[in-house]
Amino acid sequence: MDSATTSGLSPWLAALLAALALVVGVALGWAAARSRGGTELALARQRAGSMAERADRAEAEAERARAQADELQTEARRRALAERDTATTLGPLRASLERVEKQVTALERDRVEQFGELGERLLQVAASTERLDASTTSLAGSLAASGVRGTWGETQLRRLVEHAGLVRQVDFDEQVRATSQHDKQVRPDMVVRLPGERVVVLDAKAPMTAFLAAQDVDDADRPELLARHARALRTHVDTLAGKAYWSAFTRSPQFVVCFVPTDATLAAALQHDAALFDDALRRHVLLASPTTTMALLRTVALVWQHEQVGQNAEEVLALGRELHDRIATSAGHLQSMGRQLTRTVESYNALVGSLESRVLVSARRFHDLGLTHDDLGGGEGVTASPRPLTAPELTGSGPRGERGSEPGPTGEAG
Repeated sequence: MDSATTSGLSPWLAALLAALALVVGVALGWAAARSRGGTELALARQRAGSMAERADRAEAEAERARAQADELQTEARRRALAERDTATTLGPLRASLERVEKQVTALERDRVEQFGELGERLLQVAASTERLDASTTSLAGSLAASGVRGTWGETQLRRLVEHAGLVRQVDFDEQVRATSQHDKQVRPDMVVRLPGERVVVLDAKAPMTAFLAAQDVDDADRPELLARHARALRTHVDTLAGKAYWSAFTRSPQFVVCFVPTDATLAAALQHDAALFDDALRRHVLLASPTTTMALLRTVALVWQHEQVGQNAEEVLALGRELHDRIATSAGHLQSMGRQLTRTVESYNALVGSLESRVLVSARRFHDLGLTHDDLGGGEGVTASPRPLTAPELTGSGPRGERGSEPGPTGEAG
């Protein structure tokens, strides 16, 4: 049916329909194209808006970047100025720091050198300490023997005496033999002479064995050894009191000085026996450390000095008296000489008067008789007289003037 209908249409209708279909297709195509163009335009406009926003944001970012760049540049200039000012201000400080650095370097170098020297010195001190320990040990071992200990005590005492200014065999003697009141031969270690033929007796054999042993033991065992040392020193005091050294010398104080070679030795004994010192004094024994012994010896030396001054004063007094007597004798001789000079002048004047009044009168007659042509010269009398003595010591009216004419000590005048 369709094909019949189609074949029955006229060509114009068919062309019209074709044209209409074409127009409708074109319209539909245009409408479709327009619809797509609007969408694309909207998208383009949206994109353009987005790009504009991005451009605005980019511009704003650029502005902020420029502002930040300006701020950074301003900050950089400010920092540069500040650094320049700081460099100007810190220039002297930098120079000072450089000098300090040099000084610190020099000090560090010196410190290293000094530490090196200090290390060497410490090594030397350590070596010296070891040698001292060895010497101390050897000395302690030697002092354990009573003979060596006595010799060491005598040596220490001799050094003190000589240091005090006393002279051996002049002011003191060692190992003097004498006889005590018990008719026993005694030999004290030292006798120190005093003015007036007096002497002080000293002993230097103090016990030290227990004291030295106490230095090498623990603290728990030391008190027992020190107590033993105190008992040994008390026994030695009793021995000295029994010998009565002072009785062997006629003019000696009634005590003997017990010289203890070290202060620590005596202090340890007195610490463990407080009554030892007083008991020794009651028994005429004076316990003396090096300090007190030096004070005693210095006092003895001072007494000798005063004695010498006194002797010199007596000699000066005797010499002054002798000089005064001789001056008085010389004054007597002067008076005698003055009297003789006066008599000589008087005799001379009498001779001149006799010559002029008696002899020359007769002699001038020879000239008058023409026997001689020369005139006789005349002489003048002596008008000066000796100066009289006016000082009381020289005229005999002084306190010792009555001895002015006595002869001197040798029998001769003056």
